[in-house]
Amino acid sequence: MPAYKAPVEDMIYLLGELFDAEGVLAPLCGENASLDLMSAVLGEAARFCEEVVHPLNRPGDEEGCHFDAGNVRTPKGVREAFAAFVENGWVSLSGDPEYGGQGMPRVVQVLTDEMLSSSNLSFGLFPGLTHGATEAIRHHASDDLKALYLPKMVAGTWTGAMDLTEAHAGTDLGLLRTRAEPQGDGTYKITGNKIFISAGEHDLAENIVHLVLARLPGAPAGTQGISLFLVPKFLPDADGNPGARNAFAAGAIEHKMGIKGSPTCVMNFDGATGWLVGEPNKGLAAMFTMMNNERLFVGIQGLGAAEAAYQGAAAYAKDRLQGRAPVGGPGPQPILVHPDVRKNLLTIRAFTEAGRALAVWTALEMEKAERHPDAEVRKAADDLVALMTPVIKAAFSDLGFEGAVLGQQVFGGHGYIREHGMEQLVRDARITQIYEGTNGVQAMDLVGRKLTMAGGRLPERFFALVGDFLQASEDVDGGGEFVAPMRGALTRLKTTTARLVDRAAMDPAEAGAAATDYLRLFALTALGWMWARMALHALAQGEAAGPRHRAKVEIARFFMARILPQTVSLELALDAGAGSLMRLDADAF
Repeated sequence: MPAYKAPVEDMIYLLGELFDAEGVLAPLCGENASLDLMSAVLGEAARFCEEVVHPLNRPGDEEGCHFDAGNVRTPKGVREAFAAFVENGWVSLSGDPEYGGQGMPRVVQVLTDEMLSSSNLSFGLFPGLTHGATEAIRHHASDDLKALYLPKMVAGTWTGAMDLTEAHAGTDLGLLRTRAEPQGDGTYKITGNKIFISAGEHDLAENIVHLVLARLPGAPAGTQGISLFLVPKFLPDADGNPGARNAFAAGAIEHKMGIKGSPTCVMNFDGATGWLVGEPNKGLAAMFTMMNNERLFVGIQGLGAAEAAYQGAAAYAKDRLQGRAPVGGPGPQPILVHPDVRKNLLTIRAFTEAGRALAVWTALEMEKAERHPDAEVRKAADDLVALMTPVIKAAFSDLGFEGAVLGQQVFGGHGYIREHGMEQLVRDARITQIYEGTNGVQAMDLVGRKLTMAGGRLPERFFALVGDFLQASEDVDGGGEFVAPMRGALTRLKTTTARLVDRAAMDPAEAGAAATDYLRLFALTALGWMWARMALHALAQGEAAGPRHRAKVEIARFFMARILPQTVSLELALDAGAGSLMRLDADAF
């Protein structure tokens, strides 16, 4: 398996040069926003991922998790690594200081999550799910529940899990049947079965806190009758420590294509004790706090997988001697001389570097949305984060999987066998397109909800940001080759958006038919905006430009010439409407 080297220098470039993260965050996060501190933390995270987490990736995949009578044992070495992860404070990195967290900016958490995902996607699920659960509890639970559970979850000694899916109800949560019976003492008895529960049972923590969707007696049908409950594996005793075992257990673990180092569980609740989180029948809104956090996290998983694939494939392309360059020369030569190999590598890198930039920008907006003193700034930032959540989840996981496949392709036959680790990357990355809401669901969220919310305010904010940037960049010396194609892509996106909203208002099938292509169009435009920013920043360095700046300009040129033109074909496909998808009679399938 190729060695992994965390791209810390590129992360620091984004924080320090491109976005001035310290200037943005200092009024919001205080001394934790210091660039020196953020750089030091990322450096230590890189060391832990490279030296502790990554070496467990392939062995964990080969061994998998073990199930025995309701108990799950993780692969060899994972328990010790997670204990070190907790002891060194990585779970509490961005946690709320009120509950023992370090309060580091969210952008540091996002970049750390990328490194975890590159080094061992399965391992990263345990803290990733815990972060999402703590956010839901912090925003929606009672003060008593917060005080009891959050300090241990923020520390990582207790972990979190999310229990939504039932065998008969996947995305359509309105069909769920799990019941919650009030007991008259503030507790509820939870009965039902859940499937596909990531990290629902394991041996890494002294307690696992499940957030479970269930129905109260007499609740309205559909999603309007869903409530959220906190259901711990062990009921806390009088001192807040794990006491009696709660009445639920894992019934099985799934036999999966990938992420085998993380257990995906069937959970059976048999009158388990739980506590209401938020208001009765308003559980889906509370759960969306966790789900949206996890959707952004899954997008970062896709980014991490693509980065790992690029590193492995680039190293192999430099070392593998085979064939001659197209223009001749002595052979054999490294396969990096071949244009198609270069195209594969550049395609992956064009996503990872722009994707990382877009993730950093989004994380900064998330900080503004939560902490900025100006209500209008908070609202604008919250709009942008809501808009970008389905885009990052779906586009990053799609492009991450595509990047893993391209990296495997560079290896040829050697990429298909286990030795080089590329086939595991492909298998692991595939789930990111499916869980936390399939990418088709994300696209429908973008088209069906986000485009029309608040009278179309969300996309208009994004269009204005990109448009203002392009207008301000028109006179930059040498910037035309980046500004002009981006202006064309933005025009296509705005025009397509207006047409789609109008058509969907007359025929709901139009939204579904357009959704995935529209999300790809939106994502390519957003990534192109990042490349234009990086290229123009590099050009502004003049003679002071270093190798990194020069590389940014060349990869931006590749993106504008070979990837951004995909927006033209996407516009044509979207303009064709739903007819070609819907006319074929169902019996003909």
